[in-house]
Amino acid sequence: MTTTTNDPVNHPDHYTHSKIECIEAIEAALGTEGTIAFCKGNALKYVWRANHKGRPKEDLEKAVWYLQRAAKLISENDGK
Repeated sequence: MTTTTNDPVNHPDHYTHSKIECIEAIEAALGTEGTIAFCKGNALKYVWRANHKGRPKEDLEKAVWYLQRAAKLISENDGK
């Protein structure tokens, strides 16, 4: 297992304490289409609450991270 420095946007400690990151387990469980939907939903959640938790910049960066993950999955699957 690789040790990483806590990065609350890209690799939060609470999602990287195992041999794989949580998002990798989600991809394995939900497949591509399910993971894309999950990422879009999480992006919406982070935008929705950005001004209500005290860290709006971090929440918006997390929303972008999830949208980029969804876009990457779409690109890897022939844009479907």
